[in-house]
Formats: sequence, C-alpha cells, structure tokens
Amino acid sequence: MEKAKLAIIGGTGFEDLLKSARQTRLRTPYGTVTSLFIRKMHDRNVLLLSRHGPDHSIPPHKVNYRANIYALHKMGVERILATNAVGAINQDFKPGDIVVPHDFADFTKFRPTTFYDNAPVTHIDVSKAYCPEIRKLLIENARKHNLNVWEEAVLVCTEGPRFETPAEIEIFRRVGCDVVGMTSFPEVVLARELQMCYASICYVSNMAAGLQQRLIASEVASISKHILPKVKEVLIESVKSLPYKRGDNCTCASTLQNARFE
Repeated sequence: MEKAKLAIIGGTGFEDLLKSARQTRLRTPYGTVTSLFIRKMHDRNVLLLSRHGPDHSIPPHKVNYRANIYALHKMGVERILATNAVGAINQDFKPGDIVVPHDFADFTKFRPTTFYDNAPVTHIDVSKAYCPEIRKLLIENARKHNLNVWEEAVLVCTEGPRFETPAEIEIFRRVGCDVVGMTSFPEVVLARELQMCYASICYVSNMAAGLQQRLIASEVASISKHILPKVKEVLIESVKSLPYKRGDNCTCASTLQNARFE
C-alpha cells in the first residue's frame, strides 16, 4: 500500500481529477473506503478521495466521514486540501466567488462526529480548526488565478440533503455565518482529532434560501461546471508549493497535547 502525505477531498464535479489515478480500497474500523485514488502531482504521491463516490451516488448525510478520514490517516496523510460547494448567506458574496473559511458552526443532526467515544476522554481545541498554513496558501494561489476570494468566513454545516429554509438561513445570518454547506463538518474535526492539517477552498454555487427566488440542483451544477476548472488549478498549484514539512505556525500536529484526561 503506497503512502502519501497529501490528500485532496473532492466533492461535486471533481471526478475528472481521477482519470489518471489508480483506484485503491482500504478497510477501516468504521467501514471500507472504496473511493480512494492515488496519483502523482509534481513528483508527489497525492491521495484523492471522492467524497460522494466517483459516480456521485452518496448524498452528504450518508458520507462515511469517519471511515474516509481514518483511511487517509492510515495511509500516512498529514495534510488535507478539501473542496466544498456552498451557498452564500453574506450578501456581499456572489455565485462564482471563492471562500476560504476560518471557522465553522455545526448544525448537523445525526452524524458521528468523533473518534473518541471511549476513554481516555478527549477534548480537542478547535480555535483554529482550519489549518492557517494551508489557508494562506490557498488564498494566495486563488488570487494568482484572478479569482474573487474571501479569506475569512464562517461556514455553517447543515444535515441535508434538502436545502435550508429561508427561516433557517435568517437564523444563521443573525449569528454571524457567511456561507452554508452540507459536507465540511465533521471532516474538519475528524482530521484535527488525528492531528492532520485540514483546510477547504469553497466555491459559492448559489445564494442561500430566501436570497434568491428558489434553489435548484441544476443551477448548482451549472455554476460548479464554470468555476471548478479554476479551483482544480488552485489545488494543483497548492500541492506544488506546499512545503514538505509543516511549519511553526501550524498547531495541527500537536492537537492531542494536553487534550486527554488520563
């Protein structure tokens, strides 16, 4: 089994990144992961994880997040670059914009959200849930590609698969959320629990409920088709420019230090 220190988790529309990749599967305590691929990028082994499956058959509330993140950890991954489609709550944000969130709010309902259900009791710090080093790199590379980038945002994650109601979006707006999606959580927390760096480059696929007349999946797909080629370029460039070793500003590798009652 080949090891890789970098991984990209792709969502809707990233299937063509897998074309020159070799598929593998891995059994974990949380289930078998079959949508794993490995390929070379700039002389680096990079694991590609198709969040919804290569044929986009897994809805967001049914993704086996624990199995996915554990599989990446088992294969040696230290840093994860993720992509997420989001709706804009902040009315300054527009479809086609790029958002690199710095914080999240969890409004999911039924998802397993931790690897630490048993002793030792573990409380991780998520003051900087998204890795600052990877965030900085994604922002810089997105700007190099002349994308409109929002470098700070609070992402609220909902259960799905339905879109949110206007009333829900208004609640999220009042408490300070900027964008809404269905997949960033619990990925970000699970990665941090295993001391992996995680950051996400999000693209705004639509205005959230109540901010446009209606929400339809085909509109999301249309915006995604337009913006995704540029997002892929940003990801590939970020793989190339990411240092081999994690820097001093990254605390992700020491998340479990003083986090346990033992």
